[in-house]
Amino acid sequence: MIAEPILTHRAESGHDIPLLIWRLPEPVFAISSAVLGGGIGPCGWLVNASVPMSYDRGDPAAHLREIAVGLGLSGPGVGLLTGVDVADVVATDDGGVRLWATVGLGAPIQAAADAGLAAPHAGTVNIVAWVPRRLSDGALVNAVATITEAKTQAIRELGLAATGTATDAVAVLCPPAGPAADYAGPRSQWGQRLARAAHRAVLDGGAVNLAGVQSWSDRQATAG
Repeated sequence: MIAEPILTHRAESGHDIPLLIWRLPEPVFAISSAVLGGGIGPCGWLVNASVPMSYDRGDPAAHLREIAVGLGLSGPGVGLLTGVDVADVVATDDGGVRLWATVGLGAPIQAAADAGLAAPHAGTVNIVAWVPRRLSDGALVNAVATITEAKTQAIRELGLAATGTATDAVAVLCPPAGPAADYAGPRSQWGQRLARAAHRAVLDGGAVNLAGVQSWSDRQATAG
């Protein structure tokens, strides 16, 4: 099991902006769709950082590297951004799987909708998952698909005709050594557990997000 994330803040643009940081004692193996650290390979840390809904930087990977350096992080890692307050992270467990989700559903979309290429809204569902068994490369890809299917199921059950948001990201972590599991589809041992954990986290986090202030920046405006 990897350690729980630490909730902290960074000073930026005159605000104390929240972020979650996972400091891993030893590198793990990861697959991610993140703008920083995307792909398959070793991972020694993760950051999930809140940003304002007006976020329009054209260099999010560089921004995340700046954040990582400011936290004293080095080496390969994964960086995620979200418009929601990461203090609202939802953690779930299922049979050794541990999963964390920050759920922002203020800008839901249908993936195959006929739409233009406007800049994506900073809503975002970010999911980080730990599997205690080494997964093959194919199983890691399968795990991302399984989590995405479970996320969409939860979003539909929340009453939204949507598959997610335009900026959703996933990271799946596993041990770097040991016999590799070849499958992580929704009817495999680890895929079932990932699916249940992701579904519950998005359902619970989404219900809170839809019922209250939806973004970190809106929350700041309300508090002010």
